[in-house]
Amino acid sequence: MAEERLQKIIAAAGVTSRRKAEELITSGMVQVNGQMVTELGTKADLERDHIRVNGKLLQGAEKHRYYMLNKPRGYVTTVSDPEKRPTVMEFFAKVRNAGRVYPVGRLDYLSEGLILMTNDGALANLLTKAATQVEKTYLVKVSGKPPEAALDQLRAGVMIEKGRYGSREGRVRTAPVQLKLLRDAENPWYEMVLIEGRNRELRKMFEEVGHHVEKIRRVGFGPLILDVPPGEMRELDEQEIAALERVTRRKPVKRVPETDAAVGGKPAAAQGATAGKSAGGTKPAAKAPGKRVRPPAKRSVKKLAR
Repeated sequence: MAEERLQKIIAAAGVTSRRKAEELITSGMVQVNGQMVTELGTKADLERDHIRVNGKLLQGAEKHRYYMLNKPRGYVTTVSDPEKRPTVMEFFAKVRNAGRVYPVGRLDYLSEGLILMTNDGALANLLTKAATQVEKTYLVKVSGKPPEAALDQLRAGVMIEKGRYGSREGRVRTAPVQLKLLRDAENPWYEMVLIEGRNRELRKMFEEVGHHVEKIRRVGFGPLILDVPPGEMRELDEQEIAALERVTRRKPVKRVPETDAAVGGKPAAAQGATAGKSAGGTKPAAKAPGKRVRPPAKRSVKKLAR
């Protein structure tokens, strides 16, 4: 067997993602033939070398598993939680032959919906890279009815806080989004398609235009469409796995991220007003290139808004 980079070997064995594997290496948690390795460029041969991660010997690459999970509210999208809150791993505790799967991307504690779970570290790494621009489809219920001008601001992109609330990391402009009214009411539902995944991004966006988000439900992740009840999961079929792999090979749209300094510290409302024709009407300001493999069915998406 040819030599490969350690982080690739660890990810292929289903221990964790390639990015996390790099962190394990640089923090001294990986040994090759009894010697600690901290250099990311180190290569090894799993058939010839003894590789230990956190003291455990790697047994070779396990079969890749891919699951669609419908995460309910009240669970964190991590493998473990220092605050002892329930995690999505609890749904796999009694699943036979599930492998050491972990979540791809995140949904916050109060959000619900589609989470991809896998032990394929290489694919997980590609899907979570910002450059891949995987489309995520959400149903969002907000308090009160935002005016069309506010919705146009959201379509064009608004300035929000970077990182966690109160982190003081500055502000950044969100990428353009596709947004349409799904169910008109005093507290309406909207369908939104994003290519980013910033911390609590949807909640922050609506706060910028003066509205509180009541519910968030992710119903689409790239070509995947949510079709299982809350708290349940199913394995992906070969066509769905191939579709995910195709998404990672699309050429992304290049855009320059804007910060407060880049836009002269203008408020979001002022930025939305000068965003140009792409922000107006119902036409989305921008869309990731390439043909969507399986666009969300309007009927099934609307049924999920409840």
